[in-house]
Amino acid sequence: MTTIQSDNTVDQSLLNAMNGTKKTGSSSIQDVQDRFMSLLVAQMKNQDPLNPMDNAAVTSQMAQLSTVTGIEKLNTSMNTMSANMTASQTLQAASMIGHGVITPGNSLPLSSGKAVYSLDLPSNVDSLKVTIKDSTGKVVRNLDLGAQQSGVKNLTWDGKSDTGATLPDDNYTYEVAGTAAGKKIDITSLCFGMVNSVTSGTGGIKLSVSGVGEIGMGDVRQIF
Repeated sequence: MTTIQSDNTVDQSLLNAMNGTKKTGSSSIQDVQDRFMSLLVAQMKNQDPLNPMDNAAVTSQMAQLSTVTGIEKLNTSMNTMSANMTASQTLQAASMIGHGVITPGNSLPLSSGKAVYSLDLPSNVDSLKVTIKDSTGKVVRNLDLGAQQSGVKNLTWDGKSDTGATLPDDNYTYEVAGTAAGKKIDITSLCFGMVNSVTSGTGGIKLSVSGVGEIGMGDVRQIF
C-alpha cells in the first residue's frame, strides 16, 4: 500500500516555482504567465492523489489569468491608439497655422481701420448693444444694433469713435448686452484671430491665436 505523507513539509520545487527569480522593475505579461504555469504545474505534481485539485478551482485560476492578460493588452492597445490620435490631431492643427479662427472671447484687435467680431445669440432679441473699450478700459464707441434674430452674427467695426474720430490700431475689447421682453439674454462673445503656432502637451493640443492667447481645438467655432 502507498503511504501518503501528511506532514507540513513542502516540496522545494513548489517553493521555487512560487518564489521564482527576483527581478527588478515591473513584470511583463509573459513573465506573469510563465510564473503562473510553473506554479500550476508544481501544484498538480505535488497534489494529494486521494484529494486532487478541484477542476473548478483550476478553471477559475485560468480565467483570472486570462482576464488580467486581456486587460493589460487592452491598456497597451488604448495607449497606442491615444498616441496615434494625438499625433494625427497635432498634424491637423498644424495645418491651421496662418489661418484665421473665430473663438469665444471679447478681444477686438483693430488693424488698418477694421476689426472683425461675432455674436452668438441663443434667441431673438429686441435690443442689442455693443460697448467697445480701448486697452486702458476707456469706452470709445457705443453701438446700438437694435433687434436681431437668433444665430451667429459676423460683424465689423470701422475703427471710429463716438465722435467720428479714427482710432489707432490697437487691441480693443468689447462688451455686449441684449434683452428680450425686458429680460436679459446671455450672449456669447466671439473674437477673430490668426493662428500663429500649435503646441501639444499634457493639457492637449493648444492653438496660439493672435490677440486671444492659447485656446483648445474644441474652442474653434469657425476657420477662415
